[in-house]
Amino acid sequence: MNELLAATILFVGGHFLLSSSSLRNPLTQKLGSAGFQGLYAASVLGAFLWMIFAYGKAPIINLWYPAPALSWMPQVLMPIAFFGIVAGLTTPNPTIVGGQKFLSDSPQRAACGIFTITRHPFLWGTSLWAFSHLLTNGDAASIALMTGIATLSLGGMHHIDLRREAELGAAWGPFALTTSLVPFAAIATQRTELDWHGIGWWRPALALGIHLAAMALHPHIIGVSPFPG
Repeated sequence: MNELLAATILFVGGHFLLSSSSLRNPLTQKLGSAGFQGLYAASVLGAFLWMIFAYGKAPIINLWYPAPALSWMPQVLMPIAFFGIVAGLTTPNPTIVGGQKFLSDSPQRAACGIFTITRHPFLWGTSLWAFSHLLTNGDAASIALMTGIATLSLGGMHHIDLRREAELGAAWGPFALTTSLVPFAAIATQRTELDWHGIGWWRPALALGIHLAAMALHPHIIGVSPFPG
């Protein structure tokens, strides 16, 4: 458990530390943009693999026992989570590392597809993944892992917004005004309209396919059936 906690803190803290301007700017000047992105990716991947490895070795220490009715929550939330992850990764994304280039030509054009729902689809996907598993797992290791991922996902949205605003200035304004952090908030306030054409049918179909594959492989990879009972 100590190893898992250390790896989780490194994984979460490393994201915020390396993306902070006080460390990011001098490292970028020394290593160049490509060099810094390589360092960032290697550091994050290394911490993530350590965290997953430590989770697999952690003892099962039950802190609470979820109600049986909650067992179906991953089946409800995970297709939505996979949709956010798929859409966030397959749409030119101004919020990812290096994604500011998508705002250079037309900030308004970048606010399309999944970004009419939220400007952080990937992080909402990982948040739902963590939240759905927190509801159904009461052991200490799962709580530590999922809380770390949820903290990084939810805190990362606000952190990215602040960093992009500071870095891009006027180029960030139109994108921020026509999108929202909270899903569907920009649509509800009539700052944008749902761009289903930009999302397309293939992204939710792919997300559903990944969900079905994850359910089939879950017992073999994780060792636990994703179905209640």
